[in-house]
Amino acid sequence: MTPMLVQHHPHPAPASPAPSRAPSRARDWAEIQERMLVPLYEAVYEHLEVGTGTRLLGLGCGSGLALLMAATRGAQVTGVDTDHARVDLARQRLLPDPGAHPGPGGGPGMRLETALLYGGPDEAAQAADPARPAYNLVTALQPIGCTADDAEGLVPTLRAAARLAERGSAVVLAGWGPPERCATTGVLRVAGRLTERLRPQDAWRPALRDELEDVAARAGLRPDGSGRVSCPFGYADTDSAVRGLLSTGHFDAAVRACDLATVEKEITEALHPHVRPDGTVWMSNVFRYLVARIP
Repeated sequence: MTPMLVQHHPHPAPASPAPSRAPSRARDWAEIQERMLVPLYEAVYEHLEVGTGTRLLGLGCGSGLALLMAATRGAQVTGVDTDHARVDLARQRLLPDPGAHPGPGGGPGMRLETALLYGGPDEAAQAADPARPAYNLVTALQPIGCTADDAEGLVPTLRAAARLAERGSAVVLAGWGPPERCATTGVLRVAGRLTERLRPQDAWRPALRDELEDVAARAGLRPDGSGRVSCPFGYADTDSAVRGLLSTGHFDAAVRACDLATVEKEITEALHPHVRPDGTVWMSNVFRYLVARIP
């Protein structure tokens, strides 16, 4: 049975200090790119046996696909993200017309409380209901390891999120696998080449070994298992591939360094080795996840 979801808004959602990506870019993420990470989401939820007893806080929840997958398992979910456009799409995805998902015999569906907020852990704390139990799972499933800043910036976010969860709760981080196991690495190098004149932390770089463990340690978390997941990137054509890859945000600095047309041209050329005879694009990739615990 597919659950009916209702939104929980104890307090108004505050405005995000971070700029949102264009709505069209957010929609490209939701419609093209986000589904590439479904095997990662499934592997994490299977590993942790996510279900009706799970109270999940999703950091960087994006357009909400991972939250939806957890909710259909029976989890209570809260998602936060600084990108307004993505959160708006998550609300459309997680908060459908109440009549869209009837329960058994055509009656009301199961009600699960769902909160989708602009911001981060501080906004989740402000919106928390003191009468409800603390979170027992925190996820940061947007893969890190493409810039120095994405890993560094996650540390204070994890520390803040850990204060909202029970002791011993799992915190899951995700990241890109070894460059030699990720065909998309060759395309992402375009971002690094085009941003050489910017600050080094703005430019793309290959994922570092043990980066997830390092981030967890600096956030005061205790590693408790990890895994690798195959997440191939497949697209209907080159245009869809370019739009999907641009939606990740990995090329934002490159666009600032030159212009969008140049970046699109460079990505298209880098995709040539991955275009199949029928015009589809296929790139095999491996992602890592780390399960850590709140001491």
